Amino acid sequence: MQRNLFYIVFLTIFLTLGKGKSYSQEIPKSSTSFPAKNQTNKEETAPVIEENLVVTDTVKMDSIIKKKPIIESKIRRKAVDYEKINQKKKQITLYNQAEVYYQDIELKSGIIVIDYQKNEVYAGRIKDSTGNYIQHPVFKQGANVIEPDSIRFNFKTKKAKVWNSRTEQGEFRVKAAETKRENDSVYYMKGARFTTAKDIDDPEYYFQTNKVKFVPGKKIVVGLTNMVIADVPTPIALPFAFFPMTETSKSGIIMPTYNDSNLRGFSLQNGGYYFALSDSYDLSALGDYYTNGSYGMRLQSNYAKRYKFNGNLNLRYENLVSSERGFPDYSRTTIYNIQWSHAQDAKSNPSSRFSASVNLGSSQYFRQSVNQINNGSQLNNTLSSSISYSKTFNSVPQVNLSLTATHQQNTNTQEINMTLPTLQASVDRVFPFAPKEGIKKGFIKNINFQYNLRGENRIHTYDSLFFKPEMFRDAKLGFQHTIPLSTNFKLFKYFSATSSVNYNEVWYFKTIQKEYVASQNTVVDTEIPGFDAFRTYSFSTGVGTTIYGTFNFKKGKKLQAIRHVMRPNVTYSYTPSFSNYYDTYDPDGSGTIRKDYTRFDGGIFGAPGKNMSNIMSFSLNNTIEAKVTDKDSTKTEARKIMLLNNLNFSTSYDLSADSLRLAPMRISAGTQLFKQKLDINFATTLDPYAINNTGRRIDTWNIDNGGSLFRMTSSNITMNYRFSSTDLGEKEKNKAGKQNGGREDNLFGKNTDLSDRRESQFGEEDKTEDETPTEFFKYKLPFDLTFAYSLTYSNINRENKITGNSLMVSMNTDLTPKWKIGVATGYDFVQQGVTFTQLRFERDLLSWRMDFNWSPFGENANWGFFIGIKSGVLSDIKWDKQRLPDRVLR
Repeated sequence: MQRNLFYIVFLTIFLTLGKGKSYSQEIPKSSTSFPAKNQTNKEETAPVIEENLVVTDTVKMDSIIKKKPIIESKIRRKAVDYEKINQKKKQITLYNQAEVYYQDIELKSGIIVIDYQKNEVYAGRIKDSTGNYIQHPVFKQGANVIEPDSIRFNFKTKKAKVWNSRTEQGEFRVKAAETKRENDSVYYMKGARFTTAKDIDDPEYYFQTNKVKFVPGKKIVVGLTNMVIADVPTPIALPFAFFPMTETSKSGIIMPTYNDSNLRGFSLQNGGYYFALSDSYDLSALGDYYTNGSYGMRLQSNYAKRYKFNGNLNLRYENLVSSERGFPDYSRTTIYNIQWSHAQDAKSNPSSRFSASVNLGSSQYFRQSVNQINNGSQLNNTLSSSISYSKTFNSVPQVNLSLTATHQQNTNTQEINMTLPTLQASVDRVFPFAPKEGIKKGFIKNINFQYNLRGENRIHTYDSLFFKPEMFRDAKLGFQHTIPLSTNFKLFKYFSATSSVNYNEVWYFKTIQKEYVASQNTVVDTEIPGFDAFRTYSFSTGVGTTIYGTFNFKKGKKLQAIRHVMRPNVTYSYTPSFSNYYDTYDPDGSGTIRKDYTRFDGGIFGAPGKNMSNIMSFSLNNTIEAKVTDKDSTKTEARKIMLLNNLNFSTSYDLSADSLRLAPMRISAGTQLFKQKLDINFATTLDPYAINNTGRRIDTWNIDNGGSLFRMTSSNITMNYRFSSTDLGEKEKNKAGKQNGGREDNLFGKNTDLSDRRESQFGEEDKTEDETPTEFFKYKLPFDLTFAYSLTYSNINRENKITGNSLMVSMNTDLTPKWKIGVATGYDFVQQGVTFTQLRFERDLLSWRMDFNWSPFGENANWGFFIGIKSGVLSDIKWDKQRLPDRVLR
């Protein structure tokens, strides 16, 4: 009877502690009996007691509805020191690491006392040998966890009183001196503090209030609330406040940021509304307004479907006003930008794939936007987009199909080139003479052919005509069919030979006709609509080999050997004349007939060649690597080091030309030094022919004209270096800058999105407490360095000058565990001036972040200061101030 009473009392207590989400906990399985009455056992740990009691009606009657069993699951309990039952006081006591489990409820504490006469349960701490309190009660139900100093609960009235409770609700941490539990879902607190700091007992900031209504997982409603920073009360106070708490996204108002500008006056920026439409997608509607009439609107949406795809869409529009109406410098312009990124999970459908990366809009958007400080995008002069769908048909032979829309935009010239769309189809290689089994060997067995189709609808337009009827008027449409027939075979054992015949057929739906118009006294090109086609073919063959050379050093040397690999190659190509596609016309009305144009001129896939092509090409590729003794003495194999990644020579000789048969020689080289951190690339062009006074090439060797064997016409060298003091891998790259058309290595500064300044400028995740150093001064300063150097020389027309010579540097370092600084700058040695410069400072304030960025000079001079709470729940608690560039609309 005593045991049954215990289980019924204990079950009633935990059934009234509140209903939460389902929770799974593994419990050790063991069984034993209760100790004797009032008996204690401090020597041995009391094992777990496990029973499953079901109370049912003993009378079976069809007219009576069976009651739900009081005990629906097993109750498990244990304690290290003892479990005691006091019949006189009607109490059950579990002492030292007491634990009780029922369904999804867990209660752990130093001591648990159940008074089944008063219908109460008590859980509290115990003292250790030094007199300090240990083993705080921990009550857990589902995802809700409460860690107080003690708990007192009446299972009959279903009310509880908790002292110094600690709980986490999403990003919030709440501590209260006293807490009263009214029912399953409502708590009232007195002397409470709540914060997003990690340490609730010693937070760097918190909100102090005396009256709190707390609904777990839903909301916190407070009375008079004061903000406390570093235990110092601030004058920031609210008469009342409401804090929503949920693990799912909720719709709500986004508070704007106040700012001012010399060009447009005072403003409210990035205010709007967030729509939590579903778990798969959302929408943010933001806006800006300036007192001079300028305004901006933005729609931002993120979407994802697990194991299928994910992406985001950004639509931006701004109406910018400069000066005031009536003044000579008054102007009004509109700019916009569309960004769409879509990625498909590779496992969702292996045979088909859809992806999108779109960045298009006004050419001046990133240079004039009031809500973007994207230095890389401002300095970049191209925008590009691509949307593609591909499908693979697993037939024999395999067929691949793709449909792509592309966009290329020059922000300086405002030219736009688009393909809407590009169709590509190909049939895999077919070997008609190859054996069904065994290897393909020889000229005949390696003969193969395939079929390729490419169709394009190409559009060339300008920013001002984008998506207007004029944009589509001059669109060019065409299809290209190619059938390459090729083979390869060994020649004289050491040479590899290839031969191919290529058939090409092009379809156009618009051609031209040249005609002299006497009234205009000029030749006019008239478009002739209708289907037309031309067909060409060509032949090519090549021979190449690979030569290995190794120089071994004496044994015991650190440098063991140097290996040189040469790959010479000779290629001959022949294309006949297709003059039959050329038509005649009268260029000046005099009756003189010329035959130097084809109706296919200007086509997207070119036109048939009038002259025969008979070219012999030569190339030589070199790589040099070394074998050195490994520093690790336990390794027996030598370590390979690449000394020269490539050293390439290439030129050609036109057999059919009457003069200037030898083409300029192109030399390129590249290598990686310092553990492949420094990339060096070099290229130059050497011309064997001389030039005349007008700068034209003449059929005279340069050495016969008083010069050297070759005349260097151009040369360039680039070096890129990235170094980190820790060499633990690269930091998170500037994804936003890359998406907007800038750089992801921060070489031109960090992108600043004014709609959300909580992101670190240094692209680092917050460190955990265990990883945070304790010393104020870091005797080992972690840093990363990126620099790019470019030098260009030009001598095409005897100008003999350096046309480009610039150095760009980006560096970040930690002065202390909490202070970070960064700089991006450069120098142009030709223009003799400092290039774009940005300085970055950041202070990690644990739950807060403070940063300052400054571009001190240039047309994009600006600065920005931010201090605010990192947590998205309290993201509106911040001070954000910017000085935007005073840009002039052009």
